[in-house]
Amino acid sequence: MTKIEDYAAIVGQGTIDELFTLARSLEGKTVQNINSTAVGGGVAEILSQMIPLLKQLGVEARWDVIKGNEKFYSVTKKFHNALHGVPVKIDDGELEYFIEMNRRNAAEMEFADIVYVHDPQPIVLIEKRKEIGRNWLWRCHIDFSKPDAFVWKFLEQYVNQYDAAVFSAPSFARRLSIPQVLISPSIDPLSDKNRELDEATINAVFERFGIDRTRPIVTQISRFDYLKDPLGVIRAYKIAKKRVDVQLVLAGGGATDDPEGPIIMEQVRQEADKDKDIFVLFLPPSSDIEINALQRGSTIVLQKSLKEGFGLTVSEALWKGRPTIAGAVGGIPLQIAHRYSGILTHSIEGTAHWIKQLVNEPEYANKLGVHGREHIRNNFLITRHIKDYLLLFVSLFHKDDLVYL
Repeated sequence: MTKIEDYAAIVGQGTIDELFTLARSLEGKTVQNINSTAVGGGVAEILSQMIPLLKQLGVEARWDVIKGNEKFYSVTKKFHNALHGVPVKIDDGELEYFIEMNRRNAAEMEFADIVYVHDPQPIVLIEKRKEIGRNWLWRCHIDFSKPDAFVWKFLEQYVNQYDAAVFSAPSFARRLSIPQVLISPSIDPLSDKNRELDEATINAVFERFGIDRTRPIVTQISRFDYLKDPLGVIRAYKIAKKRVDVQLVLAGGGATDDPEGPIIMEQVRQEADKDKDIFVLFLPPSSDIEINALQRGSTIVLQKSLKEGFGLTVSEALWKGRPTIAGAVGGIPLQIAHRYSGILTHSIEGTAHWIKQLVNEPEYANKLGVHGREHIRNNFLITRHIKDYLLLFVSLFHKDDLVYL
C-alpha cells in the first residue's frame, strides 16, 4: 500500500505536513462516502485511492455502496443522460421506484458524522437527516452545465436539503439555496495506473494485444459510453488515416451501474468493420498496468467526449507526458490550455486535423506533453484533492464560513 509520506518526493514535505495538520482538526469525527458502485468509473477509482490515505492521516473515513438492481440502474442511467442534456422519458413509476430503493438503503445504513453522497443515485438518502441530523454533502461528478429541466427539478428538491453541493467545474454551478464548492478531481501519481513503467513492461502489453509500436498509435481509454463518442473517434481516425499511417486503440471497460456499456461496445465493433489497424479492447477493472502502458506507449492520446464531468483520463495522459487531444467540454478545459498543454477539439474533423498535425510534428507534440505534465503536477494530483476535502469537512463545523456562489 502506498504511504502518504511517499508523495513528498513529488509535491514536497511541506504539503504532507499540511495534510496532517488539517486532519488533526477532524479528530473524533467520522466521514462516510456513499456511491453506487465499487468498481468501474472515476468515482470508485478516486474513493479506492483516497480512503486509505485519509486513514493514514488519522481521519476516520469509510466508503459504503448502495444496493440496486437492473431496474434501479436503468432509471439512474436515464438520470445520468438527462443531466448531460440528453432528452429522456422518465415516468412517475420510475421516480417512485428510485425513491423507494433509496429509502430501503437508508433503513439498512449507519451514518457517520459527515455523510458525503456522490452523484444522483443515492441522493434521496438525505431524507434521513430529519431523523438523525449529521452533516451532509452532495458531490456531483457529472457535467451539469445543461441538465434536462424535468430531471433537475426532481433532484433539486433533494440537493437543497444538503449542507453544501460540490461540483468539478465552475460551469456546473446551479442556482441553489445552499453553498456550492468547486473541487476538481485528481489522479494518484503513485497508483499502478499512473506510476512510472519500464520499456519492457510497456512493450509486453503492446505485444500481447498485437499492436505495432513501430508505427504511430492513437489511443482513447474510457468506458464504452456514447457520451465518450467512441464512434466519432473511429470516424476521426478514418479521416486522418487518409493522410498519415496510424493505428487506433479503443480500450476500456464498464461499470456495474451502467447497463448501456455492452450495447455501445457492439456498435464500436461494427463501426471498426474488421479494420486490422483498429484495436477494440475490453479491459477488466484490474487492468491498471495495461492502461498505464497503453497511454505511455501511444503517440497521441484522445478523449473525444461529447459531455464530461471532468475526464480524469486526460489528467492521466498528461501526467505521462503524452500529447493529448480532447473534447472542449466539462472539466477538460481546466486541464488543457489549447495548443500549450494539449489540444481542445470541437468536432470529428477537428480531431482528425490535429491527429495529422501531431503525427507530422513530433517536436511540437513533445512540447505539449511536457507542459501538460507540469500542469497536472501543479493542479490535479491526489494530495491537492485531499487538502480540498479536509478543508471542506472542517468547514462543516464552521458553517458560517461557507460562501454562496
